[in-house]
This record gives sequence, structure tokens and C-alpha cells, in this order.
Amino acid sequence: MDSLRRRLLTGLVLGFVVALGLALFSDIRQVGSHLATFSWSLTPLILGGTLFNYSLRFIKWHFYLGQIGAHNLSLWKSAQLFIAGFPLAVTPGKAGEAMKGVWLNRETGIPVARGVTVVLAERISDGLAVLLLSTLGVVAYRRYWPAFAIVLTLLVAGIVLSQIRPIALWALDAAERLPLLKRVSPHLREFYEGTYTLFRPRSTLIAVGLGTIAWLGEGIAMYLVLLGLGVPAGWHTFSIAVFTLSFSTVIGAVSTLPGGLGAVEVSMTGMLILLLDLPASTATAATLIIRFATLWFGVALGLVTWLFSKDLLLLESNQPEPTEAV
Repeated sequence: MDSLRRRLLTGLVLGFVVALGLALFSDIRQVGSHLATFSWSLTPLILGGTLFNYSLRFIKWHFYLGQIGAHNLSLWKSAQLFIAGFPLAVTPGKAGEAMKGVWLNRETGIPVARGVTVVLAERISDGLAVLLLSTLGVVAYRRYWPAFAIVLTLLVAGIVLSQIRPIALWALDAAERLPLLKRVSPHLREFYEGTYTLFRPRSTLIAVGLGTIAWLGEGIAMYLVLLGLGVPAGWHTFSIAVFTLSFSTVIGAVSTLPGGLGAVEVSMTGMLILLLDLPASTATAATLIIRFATLWFGVALGLVTWLFSKDLLLLESNQPEPTEAV
């Protein structure tokens, strides 16, 4: 837990530094002026787009749990684990998200390694979903095609390789004979069995379909942010908003930075300047607002969940105390 707290604190500090640096780079006074004149009455709708995203991604999460055999988890407890995982996204390398595997093990008895595959499947299906939303934008703006193609190839290759079972089993058998991997080979086998199940064609199609609709919700939230800053409404603005939100999310995921911090903000601001011809201060204000309404809103929800779920942080045990023999 001490390590997790340090990682989380690192992410929070990095988030503050990124926001401050971006504002200073774009003239903090002009950015502040845009924030002051923003149509804050749109906030409920913007957060509604984020909550729509979270709701569909929760359905995907619970679907995945059923696929790996975690059938005895109630919807309430499943939602608790899902929301509590939001702050883990801002840990360096998102390594803290492995804690979800521990939580699932404590609640359902599912092996930790198999539980972690749900986190991996979430990320890959989300990656494919935002790439799908980015497709039209990539076609229109060919400068983004190389990055799009590389990420898509890696994601699809990972899924395809997980389904070539003979090769995977051969590699696992070979790992059991290696001194350095022999001790962890059972965990590797559990991890593989989880990925094999979660990346079956039917499961992948359902997950990517849910993810695509979910991330469209945040794309709409991005559009509302631009309207609130005075950007003219219209199909062009809407399409650029969805493309910018989606593609910057891809860049943040590939960067492996905690929460994509820095990578998302810089790419999003740059794309808004380049594609919508916005002043740097306006693009920065839009980036800061949407990041607070998505990433940091989620982190806040997760931290509130932590306050009322000490057992998740292993501060309290949810297992019955052993009774002494009389």
C-alpha cells in the first residue's frame, strides 16, 4: 500500500505540473480568461457524457468478469471495484491497476493473474474502440495514418497471437523448463488462459462495440466543451472533437505515462490548434476542461470510493476472523 500511495501521489503531482506547464506555455492569463467566460451551465451535460462512458465501460467490465468465471460477484460490488480502479490509471505505467486482480481474488477467489487479464482486455478493447472512432479523421488527415496503423497492427497482432493456442501452450511449456521462469509459470498459464478467453471473437466484438459507443460519449463531451468556449457549432466541429478526443487517447495509452499525462494534453492541444485553427490559449482551455471532466472526475470518484471501502485498500479484511478452538 505504501508503494501504491507513492505511485498515486506521483501521478497527481505530474498532473498538476502538466496542467500548469500547459497553461504557462499558452499564456496563463488568456487561458484564465477563457475559463472565466466558459459556459459553465454546460457542465452537467459534459459530465453526463463522461458518466455515459463509464456506464458502458462498466457493462463491459462486468461482462468480462463473467467470461473469466467471476459469476458470484454482485453488480454493486462489481461497480465498486470498477470505480475504485479509476485512480490507479494515474500510477506510473498504470502498474497500480494490477491491484484490481488482487481485489477480484479477495472477492471471488479468481487467481490474481487471471483477474489482471480483465484490465489488459479493457485497455486493448478501449484502444480498438477509440481507433475505430478515429478512422474517418485519419482518412481525412493523412499525417496521422502512420501512428494509427502501427497501434492498430500491434493491438490486432496481440489478439490474434493469443488465439493461436498451440504456439502459446508450447511457449508456456518451454517457460516451465527455464529456471528463471519456472516459479512464475503457473501465473503465466493463468494469465494466458484469461487472455485466450477474453479475446475470443465474440467477446472482442461485444467489448469493442460497447467501447466505441462509450467513448463517443466523451467525444460529445469534448464537442460541448468547444461550444462552451465559443467555437461555432456544426458537423465539422463535432467530427474534429470526436477525432481529437479519440486519437489523443490512443497517444496517451501508447505513451504508458500515468493517465497519459502530458502526452494526451500536448497532442490534444496541438490537434485543436492545427485542425480547428484555434488560438493556443483556447485550445489549452478546452484541453484542461475536458481532462478535468474525464480523467480527474474519474479519479475523484475513485478516491471517494476508497474512503468508504477500506477493505479494498487492504486496510481491513473482508474475510471472517478465524475462530479459536475451544
